[in-house]
Amino acid sequence: MKLQGWGRYPIVEAPECLDENLERATRKAVLSRGLGRSYGDASLPVGGAAAGSRLADRILDFDPSSGRLHAEAGLSLRTLSWTFWPRGWSSPVLPGTAYLTLGGMVAADVHGKEHHVHGTFGAHVEALRMRLADGSVLWTDRAREPELFRATLGGMGLTGHVLEVVVALVPIPTPWIVQETERFPDLKSFLGGLERAAADWPFTVGWIDCLKAGRSMGRGILYRGRWASRDEAPAAPPSPRRRLAVPFDAPSAALNRWSVAGFNEVLYRKHGAGVRRVIAHPEDFFHPLDKVRHWNRGYGRRGFTQYQCVVPSREGAARVLSDLVAAGAASFLCVLKDCGLEGEGMLSFPRPGTSIAVDLPIRDETRALVDRLNARVIDEGGRVYLAKDTFTRSADYRAMDSRVDDFLAVRRRVDPLSRLQSMLSRRLEL
Repeated sequence: MKLQGWGRYPIVEAPECLDENLERATRKAVLSRGLGRSYGDASLPVGGAAAGSRLADRILDFDPSSGRLHAEAGLSLRTLSWTFWPRGWSSPVLPGTAYLTLGGMVAADVHGKEHHVHGTFGAHVEALRMRLADGSVLWTDRAREPELFRATLGGMGLTGHVLEVVVALVPIPTPWIVQETERFPDLKSFLGGLERAAADWPFTVGWIDCLKAGRSMGRGILYRGRWASRDEAPAAPPSPRRRLAVPFDAPSAALNRWSVAGFNEVLYRKHGAGVRRVIAHPEDFFHPLDKVRHWNRGYGRRGFTQYQCVVPSREGAARVLSDLVAAGAASFLCVLKDCGLEGEGMLSFPRPGTSIAVDLPIRDETRALVDRLNARVIDEGGRVYLAKDTFTRSADYRAMDSRVDDFLAVRRRVDPLSRLQSMLSRRLEL
């Protein structure tokens, strides 16, 4: 099979073993793979088969008194949400797409608009059932094999195959969202609005026009939200959205500075001044791009990468954004949000600071641009997100993250022969 990430680059030819029995599927696999929504090479196996988990998606147990969910690793977030939202429960963390599995959420230690309140997904994981590289199957948590547990949260599937996940869901009053949006004319005012929103709103994120320079650099629209109370919500529960599809690969020439600038201008002007408040559908708020199937085709056949970094200071975020603007990085999507405390996972991405995520169509100069951005992020004391990364070099990643040696110590203990391998682990020497 030809396997690829969501960015559609790189592509690897490797077998994928799909089985409802994940314990059986992982016996000879070198990597587990869910729905393939990591953007780069994190879910692409090297030297053997990938164990596809998406058929192993049973809910094994749920305690309605505590919200404790026990499920197989292939259960998708979308299925989880539409099973439990009507019952008054939700995943504690809702990232930008619902098309990922519990195992993938553990491997990337995903975060969402609520990170400043709820932290990463790993903070809510209570236990993991895993198959290690030597074939043994065990349970790990904060008391049993605690170092393995911490290395697996955000460990990109390199410490073992996650078979089952126990996670604490959170109660919600309704599945609807009270959403407010506000337009800001520049980066300073936008960051101020983001900081004020974090004090009162559990969900905050913003879209930034990453092409605008000068006084208007960083102009954008801030989104803030919370679960609607029963008095605020519509009487009828929401239903899953119907999905449109991008039917073909867009021509590479269609995505250029002028087309993106025009799109950004329309989006910014359309909002208008002042605050807009609505009761929003949960999919529209949490996963807006999921409404369009195969939206990654919009970046053409060469694919794209998403560059996502977090830097400790707002001044550092402004410098990273300045580098993006100077590079003329044409992208419809540039997302900025605040991150809270660092997760317990040894390679978990978020740390206190500001996160910037931008889609970059793959062109001849993309690798050099990533190198320049990484040099800036290293200077600012930040790091990149492995679930989105495609081009970062091993030396740069080590310069960003002092926790790598601790992770490698655990990995060498549980997999001394390096039987588990991905293209990402080869590239970054993990």
